[in-house]
Amino acid sequence: MRIPGHATTAATEAYAERQAEELPYNHFREAVGWMGSSIGIGTYLGAPDDETDTLVTRAVGTAVVNGVNVIDTAVNYRFERAERAVGKAISTLVSTGQAKREELIVCSKGGYIPNEGGSRWFMETYVRDKECPIRKPDLVGGSHCMHPEYLADQLNQSLRNLGVDTIDVYYIHNPEEQINALSPDAFYGRLKDAFAFLEEAADDGKIQYYGISTWDSLRVHSHAPGNLSLMRARKAAMEAAGDRPHDRFRFVQMPFSLGMSEGLTLPNQNINEQMVASIPAALAVGLVPVASASIMQGRIGEMDAQLAERLGDHLEDDSQRALQFTRSTPGIFSALVGMKDPDHVALNLELCLDPPLDMEEFMELFQE
Repeated sequence: MRIPGHATTAATEAYAERQAEELPYNHFREAVGWMGSSIGIGTYLGAPDDETDTLVTRAVGTAVVNGVNVIDTAVNYRFERAERAVGKAISTLVSTGQAKREELIVCSKGGYIPNEGGSRWFMETYVRDKECPIRKPDLVGGSHCMHPEYLADQLNQSLRNLGVDTIDVYYIHNPEEQINALSPDAFYGRLKDAFAFLEEAADDGKIQYYGISTWDSLRVHSHAPGNLSLMRARKAAMEAAGDRPHDRFRFVQMPFSLGMSEGLTLPNQNINEQMVASIPAALAVGLVPVASASIMQGRIGEMDAQLAERLGDHLEDDSQRALQFTRSTPGIFSALVGMKDPDHVALNLELCLDPPLDMEEFMELFQE
């Protein structure tokens, strides 16, 4: 039996207020009426085994109890095991009264093939079914599909894995996988069709909002292969929504960190005839930016002593300082960081006790 409910304004505000007894209140930010934690828990990396499942479940539970209510996963992470581990954590949190479903912002993604069967599984499951409209060209690179019928199947699987009735934010996972395989008009046409399905899924209560989760497409030059236009994506969503009164295309996820700062430093988006970087562009078209790879998946290297001092020489190590940079970035709703190792969970949650850098402190980081 799946857990009913979804993130709400009242419940996320109550969660933030309760946590504020221990944490600085500016650890939480508002987006689409929700109060979300400046640090979110990611579930990407790890072996597809029982031990990792246990660690992820424990990490999610510990994070939520200690002030992290943004949870990010995807159906293909660890061959669906990440979603199932998250679902087990949510079930335990709710059944034991440690959290309410309405306090949690649960996010997942679809688009990739989620299991070891790969393209062979895809062909046998969809293409060879004569009643299914999915055809071989809908699969790009042997691993990615955003046909509405495929997304519908994957969304239903994610709901089962997570054990919830509603996913709060559902992302199309790395749609740029298809950009180089299609003409621009064909790509944005496929994106519009995918958005139209997600509008219907929102009508049915399966999701609240949707978005796009990217890797390279918002970090390359405007004329580079693979660049994704947020203006064209917004237009596709508006056309897909039709006369619906609610705007459900509201989130964009992109890597952003000390080592991948293009979201602020590379003007690659044309917004009303002005070239701006992806984070301000997202905000300009009404999207909420969420940062992934906030500490470059642990590959941060050795930090310059002056930078370390500015980010917080009282912090225990450079991974905390790197996360402090990302969560302090103006416009970022939540900085996602993978958590499963108990020591890493403790370090990340310790940072919640510190307020993010203010605007002046953050801008000083970019001064020579």
